[in-house]
Amino acid sequence: MAAYSETVMDHFEHPRNAGEMDAPDGEATVRNPVCGDRMQVMLRIADDRIAKMQWLTRGCPPAIATSSWTSEHVEGWTLAEAEALTREAIAEGIGGLPRDKVHCSVLAADALRKAIADYRARVS
Repeated sequence: MAAYSETVMDHFEHPRNAGEMDAPDGEATVRNPVCGDRMQVMLRIADDRIAKMQWLTRGCPPAIATSSWTSEHVEGWTLAEAEALTREAIAEGIGGLPRDKVHCSVLAADALRKAIADYRARVS
């Protein structure tokens, strides 16, 4: 296994907010066709803020870690703040990723933005 940061390993071994959410306000699933990673994000929104993010991810340790880390950090954020979260910020937040695993932070950022877009489409 590649050399991963302590933060990656902690979130992989002790994932936060994993699991399905009943009747999410917004949700999205993204995939990486090359490696097969699949990430589903479900959101509960209250007062234009993320009240809760849950996720289901099938993939490598960094894919699970980026899902977990993101779910912890965006709670309480406005939708605009969450939409501005970059893949670089996610990768930095978990202590960096090997070059061949950067796609995991891309999946997390993309899934979050698409779940917010799904929420916006439902309420418009």
